[in-house]
Amino acid sequence: MAHIEIVEVGPRDGLQNESTLVSTDAKIELIERSIAAGARRIEATSFVHPRLVPHMADAEAVMAGVPRRADVSYIGLVLNRRGFDRAAVAGVDEVNIVVVASETFAQRNQSATVQETVDACVAIAQSAREAGIKSTATIAVAFGCPFEGEVDPAGVLGLVGQVADAGVDEIALADTIGVGTPNQVRHLVAGSAARAPGVPLRMHFHNTRNTGYANAIAALEAGVPVLDASTGGIGGCPFAPAATGNIATEDLVYMLERMGVETGLDAASLISTAQWLGGYLGDEVPSLLTKAGLFPR
Repeated sequence: MAHIEIVEVGPRDGLQNESTLVSTDAKIELIERSIAAGARRIEATSFVHPRLVPHMADAEAVMAGVPRRADVSYIGLVLNRRGFDRAAVAGVDEVNIVVVASETFAQRNQSATVQETVDACVAIAQSAREAGIKSTATIAVAFGCPFEGEVDPAGVLGLVGQVADAGVDEIALADTIGVGTPNQVRHLVAGSAARAPGVPLRMHFHNTRNTGYANAIAALEAGVPVLDASTGGIGGCPFAPAATGNIATEDLVYMLERMGVETGLDAASLISTAQWLGGYLGDEVPSLLTKAGLFPR
């Protein structure tokens, strides 16, 4: 592939698991910096209960403060109809609807059964169409569950078929806890293409066990057009024990562009933002490019 789209998820998935509560102004600055670096799809926040995810309690304030541009699409994560209604009023361009591939994680993350997460997705996708808002169904723990262990790929592909039938605009497969491997990626991508022909596929990788970038290359080679990444490599899930950071946007961009794959993102600008973010959080971010720098210099 000569080009791949990267969705910047740092403002949502990146910040939601940090020990530091980040101010609304700092979140907006992170989004502005991401746009300056070339990001055009940004997961800006999530519309979830503030008691459960206090880092996202200012979702409406973030959306009220972000720069509105015709070439930038803001994504809001939602779990239920209440979340969708808030996101629609706040003016998101897209909603990311979470469907879960294991019963235990569905209960821990959404207090629901797997089928109830699917039913919610069906209803929200319809409401999104009516409101002119694009929808993505993200299948969480698609590569493994922190509570149940291995997740049956056939079950994941069954969910792919169900959300495709709901009419979502995009399907994302998430390695929520960073256990996936390239052979799993290839299998699930091929199966998803068969179950949901014509529906764009997106992949969401964490680098918890140092397989995230290998999985990104496997997805690229399998024809996946969209990857998620987080500036600085920060991130994790409050409901998944030991879930650590996403693949870092700047590290991913460096690798892809050295391979001749265009991303539209500026690695030097991303490094600067990651370093700024580390200073704000009071700790070094996980990405390696912030330490090693670009090559050639």
